[in-house]
Amino acid sequence: MDLNILSAISPVDGRYRNKTAQLADYYSEYALIRYRIRVEIEYFIALCKLPLPQLAKFDASKFDALRDIYKNYDERTAERVKNIEKETNHDVKAVEYYLKEAFSGLGIAQFSEFIHFGLTSQDINNTAIPLSHKEAVNDVYIPYFSDVLQRLKKLADTFADTPMLARTHGQPASPTRLGKEIAVFVERLEIQFEQLLAIPFSAKFGGATGNFNAHHAAYPDIDWKDFANRFADEALGLKRSQTTTQIEHYDNLAAQCDAFKRIGNILIDLCRDIWMYISQEYFKQKIVSTEVGSSAMPHKVNPIDFENAEGNLGVANALWEFLAGKLPVSRMQRDLTDSTVLRNLGVPVAHTVIAFASLIKGLDKLIVNLPALEADLTRNWLVVSEGIQTILRREGYPKPYEALKALTRTSAVINRQVMDDFIDTLKVSPKVKTELKQITPFNYTGI
Repeated sequence: MDLNILSAISPVDGRYRNKTAQLADYYSEYALIRYRIRVEIEYFIALCKLPLPQLAKFDASKFDALRDIYKNYDERTAERVKNIEKETNHDVKAVEYYLKEAFSGLGIAQFSEFIHFGLTSQDINNTAIPLSHKEAVNDVYIPYFSDVLQRLKKLADTFADTPMLARTHGQPASPTRLGKEIAVFVERLEIQFEQLLAIPFSAKFGGATGNFNAHHAAYPDIDWKDFANRFADEALGLKRSQTTTQIEHYDNLAAQCDAFKRIGNILIDLCRDIWMYISQEYFKQKIVSTEVGSSAMPHKVNPIDFENAEGNLGVANALWEFLAGKLPVSRMQRDLTDSTVLRNLGVPVAHTVIAFASLIKGLDKLIVNLPALEADLTRNWLVVSEGIQTILRREGYPKPYEALKALTRTSAVINRQVMDDFIDTLKVSPKVKTELKQITPFNYTGI
């Protein structure tokens, strides 16, 4: 079979391709080749600007033509690189050889030996991959995340004063407000997002074993560390790791994976809570006439968007955890395990994007069912017992906790009348009795 959405093994490239297709611009093999070409070109230009003595006479007006090689990159370029790779059996060397062909076509073949000058493959991979990852996070992940966050903020503001029965251990507890409970997730997400943004996108750039051996041997008077730092920062927008082996430490990438996982955990928590609220009919969902909730039960409108989001976030988190644990571990100066693992970096991003899309769809379908919220509060008048016993403590009433405990655990029904009758039996002033009777599940919601 030809590869398409029906024959793809992974659902991120099959069933959910319509949601993840944009990530191919950052994480596919096609994209990786383009980013490698981009790094090689920018490195050559940086050497010209240094300048290396042999590149001092390079015509700077040709820089735009060089950059056009990756800006005008297309499938024919990618296929040519892959054909060269069939001969070299080395993906980064194939990029170098392709660029030498391109230099010849531009009439600058005499400078082509300064392509990939003094570098090893990981100087390209450990800049191209974090660069592609950074741009994917900025261009795709953050906009999706922001959309989800803004919807949650809107819900939190809209229902800031809507009373709701709380449940701790699954049992009725002191009332809260619907908007506040959503605001809990807003705060958690904002804090973790801020921590995510604080983690730099790190790059390794230092030669075969991180010491600039070849660079220093060829040009001992050049400050190669300073050059590499400026190249990583100014040309690529990355933070160069200073003391490395042949490969990047991946410690900051691992920290990012952990941050992505924490955000994923918060969103899983959100999905499960909203799922429960829907099951309690606190939320209803907008009906789409053509959709089917169950193949057997015509009445059903299932919370599938939140279930889909939860499932995809779970897959993403498993991969984030694996990446965070594996990538910083490498035998001595280098083994190849990071290379194959890094090719999966886009997979948890894809599952997260699928989850974001489902969350946005689900949140947009929510309709608050105020009668259900009010009915649940009315059925659970006993939750005001905390407030009553606390005021009684203030008044010096003997054993108020025990008095409310005896009432709420022995009476078959606790409603307003039962609570008012109980308050009337208390040996406190009329003013305090009035104060106690004013406490209801609808106004006992704190601050």
